Amino acid sequence: MEVIPAIDLKDGKCVRLYQGDFQQVQVFSEDPLAVARAFQQAGAPRLHIVDLDGAAAGAPVSLELYRAIVKGVSIPVQVGGGIRDAETAAQVLEAGVTRLVLGTSAVKEPRLVEHLCREYAGEAILVSLDARNGRVAVRGWKETTTVPALELLHQMAALGVKRFVYTDIARDGTLTEPNWEALRAVVQEARSLGVAMVSAGGVSTVDHVKRLAALGVEAAIIGRALYTGALSLQNALAAAAA
Repeated sequence: MEVIPAIDLKDGKCVRLYQGDFQQVQVFSEDPLAVARAFQQAGAPRLHIVDLDGAAAGAPVSLELYRAIVKGVSIPVQVGGGIRDAETAAQVLEAGVTRLVLGTSAVKEPRLVEHLCREYAGEAILVSLDARNGRVAVRGWKETTTVPALELLHQMAALGVKRFVYTDIARDGTLTEPNWEALRAVVQEARSLGVAMVSAGGVSTVDHVKRLAALGVEAAIIGRALYTGALSLQNALAAAAA
């Protein structure tokens, strides 16, 4: 299982939100590139970048910043936030990003997701299942739809998506623990569909990392715990390897 550090960008800074609330933001660094390099030096196999401003605006806002991050590290980088048309997707990939994380597009523009899976053989496309009480949230998590996360998983897998990120919004940025019951359900469903599942949100201890590995997720995206020191990347990597 991979352990992937998260870098959330807002106003050019590295931040974390509490349960995705833009009014509850904490700045952890004024230099996201330095953070990215530190994670790479600590052994991160990949970085997960979220353009929070882009997610809210509906189009990437931090393109130049994550282009600089991609150039400044040698590990793969996946990016989400505001990627809602084919032109933007191509632009982000041309910046050197290896994977696109799509959320709103999966609900609002499923044909776009299908097109991108064909265009990039599916490997470059992840769909984010951002769930609030089991229902998918979009537009920077500001709008909760009526679409169940498991239903979207089935729809997107049928269109060619091979990899998903599941986030329980109520746990994100809380340093509590993942929603094990919900996560177990999506992992089992993903396994039955032959697709991979990545977990995000709530991880704060080595035991959480071990449980995620045992559950069978492909990777765990970790944010706030790494920034507060509740969990070191080295310990998380060691737990995942064990």
